[in-house]
Amino acid sequence: MFVAVAASVSLAPTLTAPAAYAGPLTLAPPPVRDEDQAGDHLTVTVRDAGGGKDGTYDLYCHPGGGTHPDVTGACDALDRGARWGRDTFAPVPDGSVCTMQYGGTATAHVTGVWAGRPVDASYDRRNGCEIGRWDRMVPLLPDLRPRGQA
Repeated sequence: MFVAVAASVSLAPTLTAPAAYAGPLTLAPPPVRDEDQAGDHLTVTVRDAGGGKDGTYDLYCHPGGGTHPDVTGACDALDRGARWGRDTFAPVPDGSVCTMQYGGTATAHVTGVWAGRPVDASYDRRNGCEIGRWDRMVPLLPDLRPRGQA
């Protein structure tokens, strides 16, 4: 009789304490994949920049992540450049007077979503206006300025 009472008492906490259950319900969710992240996502493709700077990179901001070589710097630069009512990725306005400066053959293409808006922007360095536009996007785009001009 004593054994039956002891068994009854020892099973009672197990039946009334579901928080102690360590079964499948307590497993952590699978890791977040890049394509599952919320927030801003951009894909940056750089060509003909040289020096190992060419490639295609994913950038996630808010929260930061992806394959971009400087996630924090790129997200911070984009946040600093964001202004209400202004397109962060706007092309050089038609009719702009630009210096006849040539910055090389590098090109970049940025697609994705920033601040809830679709992005499809192309960059090059064919004149002073386009060089300035590119340089404002560093480090989203690689820094191609000659040493000492940062």
